[in-house]
Amino acid sequence: MPQLTCEKLTLGYEGKTVVSDLSFAVNAGEYLCIVGENGSGKSTLMKTILNLKTPISGKIVTDSGFATTEIGYMPQQTAAQKDFPASVREVVRSGCLNRVGLRPFFTRAEKQLAEDNMQKLGIDHLAKRCYRELSGGQQQRVLLARALCATRKILLLDEPAAGLDPNATAEMYEVIASLNKGGTTIIMISHDIEASVRYASHILHIGKGSSVFFGTKEDYVDRGGYGA
Repeated sequence: MPQLTCEKLTLGYEGKTVVSDLSFAVNAGEYLCIVGENGSGKSTLMKTILNLKTPISGKIVTDSGFATTEIGYMPQQTAAQKDFPASVREVVRSGCLNRVGLRPFFTRAEKQLAEDNMQKLGIDHLAKRCYRELSGGQQQRVLLARALCATRKILLLDEPAAGLDPNATAEMYEVIASLNKGGTTIIMISHDIEASVRYASHILHIGKGSSVFFGTKEDYVDRGGYGA
């Protein structure tokens, strides 16, 4: 059974339909890149998967082993978030908040999970540093470690390389690819079609109107890659 299945979704906002009859499935260990023009519904789809928006019609089905609240999510940062005055360790641990519930503290296991994920992302030496003092690439690694604390199964990433310089962008894509090779399922919104084709196993291209492609990256390239 797929980890996540979208069945005949129609999505929209403010009474306007942006994409209709959208169906696709993501299996464990796959790497799906969602590409398309601005306004085509990529972010709306991401918010719907996270239960932040309700579809106009259709449904999203997840594997019985986890709930959508257990999906790790790395959104795009706002300017205010980039200036957040907390330590790296505090930011990463906050990814465990869905597990904490009403408890006023983190368990030893949750603290260790944060330490393990900082080490996995190569930022354990920054644990005591203030988040707002870090470079853009370092901040993105912190947010990725935070998202990993929310799940070990699926990561949803919204333009994780946005605003990074070319070197930091390449490093971020390699880190994400490494996580995927380690068994984490990746669903990523990206404007970088070249990188999407290089790293992803599957592509979902949402065009304006009724133009939708879903399939392997090989099929995507064979069909012309929509400009890739």
